Amino acid sequence: MENASSTKRRPLSLAARAALATGFALAAFLGLTGLAQNKANYASELSAMHDRLHNYAIAYITGTDITRAGKVTTPDSQPNPDFSRPGSGLYAIIVGNDGFRWESSSALGRDFDFVRMLSPGETAFEPVETRSGKLYVFSYGVSLDSTDKRSVPLTFAVAQTEDQFERQVATYRRTQFLWLAMLGMMLMLLQLFLLRWSLLPLRRVSSDLAHIERGARDHLDGPYPVELTVLTRRLNAFIDSEREQRTRYRDTLADLAHSLKTPLAVIRSQLETDGDARSLRGDILDQVRKMDEIVAYQLSRAATSGRRTIAAEEPIAGHAEDLVQSLEKVYAAKNVLCEFELEDGVAFPGEQGDLLELMGNLVENAFKWASHRVLLTARAQRQGRGGRNGLELIVEDDGPGIPDEKIEKILQRGVRGDEKVQGHGIGLSIVQDIIKAYQGTLHVDHSEELGGARFRVTIPPA
Repeated sequence: MENASSTKRRPLSLAARAALATGFALAAFLGLTGLAQNKANYASELSAMHDRLHNYAIAYITGTDITRAGKVTTPDSQPNPDFSRPGSGLYAIIVGNDGFRWESSSALGRDFDFVRMLSPGETAFEPVETRSGKLYVFSYGVSLDSTDKRSVPLTFAVAQTEDQFERQVATYRRTQFLWLAMLGMMLMLLQLFLLRWSLLPLRRVSSDLAHIERGARDHLDGPYPVELTVLTRRLNAFIDSEREQRTRYRDTLADLAHSLKTPLAVIRSQLETDGDARSLRGDILDQVRKMDEIVAYQLSRAATSGRRTIAAEEPIAGHAEDLVQSLEKVYAAKNVLCEFELEDGVAFPGEQGDLLELMGNLVENAFKWASHRVLLTARAQRQGRGGRNGLELIVEDDGPGIPDEKIEKILQRGVRGDEKVQGHGIGLSIVQDIIKAYQGTLHVDHSEELGGARFRVTIPPA
């Protein structure tokens, strides 16, 4: 199995696939083009030979006379000097009744018995196999009148050897093959150049990814063609997500270790002192409870998933109602009324767990500080075309509010707005971690409508 997997052939590169595909297509196109041109040239040469032999026959007909005695007089001059040169490959024959036969000087020593009499006005053009090779023969039947108006039927035949015709066709084929081969090589070189130029953006992406792996760059900065923009944007998002997750895990471990130092030190100090057993037990249980809360928080923080490209959107309305019903039971003594202003169909662009952690901490914080009223507002941040909408989530209360000089302090991890209120000040830190994972922002100010604090979370469209 190992040998089979190691000897498995690697898939061809995109450039090689495109080069092979276009190479085969180009070879087929040039081959079919050459074949069509050869057939067209063959037909053209054959037609030209037909016309040429026809013209020679007309020339002989024009130069032939019939005497009063009915004797046939042939032309003194030849339409082409080759008719006077023996073995030239161009021949003329005139045949008539009573055994009349005339042949040009070029036909000396050759057998033209195949020439037959044709009716006046009849023509024939055909290849004929002879002992000396194939001939293309044009025959024309005529009836010439003598001076005493007596008609003499004659057949004029003009023949050309196949060698002459084939040489012309072969010359054209050689020239055509040479030019098509040169054209094919030029097109292949051009195609390779165009392929290299077309795939250059992909090679640039690959090179940029290699720089990112070596730590020389942070993102795929481009510029890239529009077809690769979506790909590079998704890759950048994946790179950011991976880095954020790695940083989150590292920070979580560091924070967990740091947060556990104090409770462990307290427990150790209590164990080393000789105190009352009941008091010692209570102190240790209190520190264990704190450690449990710290571990739960850090695990929750590490599990924050952040924005995902293909995750389903999570509707807010149902979760908001369930959350508020639970908090109304917990804070029943305060008789807090929570109002909703939720846009129809508004949804959280991420995981359900992140939504519950984000909204739960903000709304619970509002219940904790409110006198009687809490207002939860959610509306979508619209996207132009394609992609996902963002979210604006606002939680307000009618409590004492937060002084401007303390806003930055309470957003620090582990800091509470009032030391008398139960908790470790880690809820808002979780909120900030989730918002950061979704590239959002948290703004804290004064609620103009209710008079207390207002927490506004904005998650931008994807």
